[in-house]
Amino acid sequence: MRSFAIRLCRALAVGLAFTWMAVAHGAPAPAPRAVAALDDGWEFIKGDAPDAFAPAPGSWTPVRLPHTFNADDATTAHPYRGPGWYRRTIAAPPAGHGRTYLEFDGAALATDVWLNGAHVGRHEGGFARFRFDVTDRLQPGANALLVRVDNARHPDVAPLGGDYTLYGGLYRRVRLVTTADVHVDMLDAGGPGVYFSTPAVTAARAGLHWRVRVANERAGAARVVVAARLRDAAGKVVATARRAVVLPAGDVVPVEMDAVLAAPHLWQGVDDPYLYTSDVTVAPAAGGAPLDRVEIEAGVRTVRLDADKGLLLNGRPYRVHGVNVHLTYAPGKGVAVSDADVDADYRILDELGVTGLRFAHYQHDEHSYALADRKGFLVWTELPLTSEVGASDAFLANAAQQARELVRQNFNHPSVFVWGLGNEIYKVDAVSARVLDAMQRLVHDEDASRPTVYANCCAPIDGPQAMHTDAIASNVYFGWYDKEFADLAPFLASNHALRPHTPEALSEYGAGGSNRQQEDPPRRPVAASHWHPEQYQALYHEAAWRQIEATPWLWASFVWTGFDFASSGRNEGDGRGVNDKGLVSMDRTVRKDAYYWYQANWSHKPMVHVTSRRAVRRTHADAEVKVYSNQPRVRLAVNGVDLGERTVDDHIARWPVHLAPGANRIEARAGALADSVEWTLVPDAH
Repeated sequence: MRSFAIRLCRALAVGLAFTWMAVAHGAPAPAPRAVAALDDGWEFIKGDAPDAFAPAPGSWTPVRLPHTFNADDATTAHPYRGPGWYRRTIAAPPAGHGRTYLEFDGAALATDVWLNGAHVGRHEGGFARFRFDVTDRLQPGANALLVRVDNARHPDVAPLGGDYTLYGGLYRRVRLVTTADVHVDMLDAGGPGVYFSTPAVTAARAGLHWRVRVANERAGAARVVVAARLRDAAGKVVATARRAVVLPAGDVVPVEMDAVLAAPHLWQGVDDPYLYTSDVTVAPAAGGAPLDRVEIEAGVRTVRLDADKGLLLNGRPYRVHGVNVHLTYAPGKGVAVSDADVDADYRILDELGVTGLRFAHYQHDEHSYALADRKGFLVWTELPLTSEVGASDAFLANAAQQARELVRQNFNHPSVFVWGLGNEIYKVDAVSARVLDAMQRLVHDEDASRPTVYANCCAPIDGPQAMHTDAIASNVYFGWYDKEFADLAPFLASNHALRPHTPEALSEYGAGGSNRQQEDPPRRPVAASHWHPEQYQALYHEAAWRQIEATPWLWASFVWTGFDFASSGRNEGDGRGVNDKGLVSMDRTVRKDAYYWYQANWSHKPMVHVTSRRAVRRTHADAEVKVYSNQPRVRLAVNGVDLGERTVDDHIARWPVHLAPGANRIEARAGALADSVEWTLVPDAH
């Protein structure tokens, strides 16, 4: 391997661009860190050489990050699960810098890195940020970087299963980060090294706490001053803290600091997602320019789950309703998404009217959490312990590593309000109990301020699998896989009676719906069949939401799912390899009728929507027009004939209509709002 990498270095030493920049160019304070983005200049080849742990022979393909080698096969029966290799050259930072780190925002599932032929390190886990110190591996000029990423199933690395395609590749960004020899810790499980909290909050004052891990890589002790500031949205400094410390050589010291914020402006969810900015600097005690600086966005808020009142945000009941989201896009992109892709998705969710999101079933990218902070979405984020867990000590150690990464990397986000420890672990035994108990202890040690939760399925809510976490939630699909629509409310009531002192939520509920399959009115389909009419999905959600809305003690509810996503094990609906329970199609071009049902219930923005708009071919003249709206009254016209105004009852207005042969224009109006569809009557010859 070493000789191969040396040859690679010689082969790539010419012609690849390298850019070095300040992290916070133009910021009011100096930015002593430097970052080199490593998105461009990569080459890729799939597979190992048959006789060695080395790239397969053949031609390398130029690629740009983010990149996944499952972009085109994720919805097939057998997407590729195995190794892929990436290579490029990197330039050494300018002379005089202290430490240099390779930073990966995520690579699935196991990653090995070589620099100039020497193995730098290995990371197991596909969803978290990780870093390697490469200071002593860099040489002046060009350096050969070689990365092997493998998404094959490994018995000691989570996840071991799950109803979603596990993509592989360098599907998030990579960069070089250079710091001084004294700096905020870069090897803190991928975290920022700065942890901001508000241990006591009232309308009059908020207690502020910073925990800063400061690393000294020098051969001797270092005397430094660690300073923290909190600035409001206008940039005004509203709180400060400062502490002088002596750092032993080669050590990492946690520095604790406190301050008080008078009259805090609270982060109040979607109603007012107010954010402060916290910056921490490490400077020489004798004076001079900062050695390091870290800046984060911060929110001041309290969240409490109550078994009877639901969720209390800043002491007041707050309804958390939303959707589950996977970071999966249409074929051709898969999980290799940009910030702009996430922005577009969150605009769709914003328009839907969500107040919360469940990040299924793994750590999402940093931009998703930051965007949730800014929009005011409360986020349930969770470990990739799905379907099954391993019995080995190595698996437990890997789960612990991924839990530590999840908490430390997302501790500062005010949007994150619960830590999910697992989802639908089917086998209830000593192995699953051991893993869940260990995660409960670890996560509480890392963050005692947020509760833990487990998404329970296929086992009683008062059974052993549901007893490991502070709160519990249920995955329920009554009216789709089993039972009837009306069974949801009794199920929830029974759970509440069984565990009256445990906060309970609905983590998943939903039904398949193909925007290419239409049946109006629909019959109940078989879930595993190839017929998932869009209208049945809408009826399912009409019935489910009415029962959920009438259950105020639920601390949250999440539709499964916001968007259709790749799941290679499925073969149902209008195609294989897709879970079609999304409210929006996988390519984001179609918002299904169920999307507008929730928009009518959740959004404050006036809306009107005529359902069954894709059921354009009609064979019966007598039909019903159903309109979703959050307005009090809606007026309907068919072929220009006014059929009158109707009261909107529980966000629905209905009219019986008689269609004329050929095209029929149907238009609904609510004040200045209008929506229209065209149905064509083609009488059935039989």
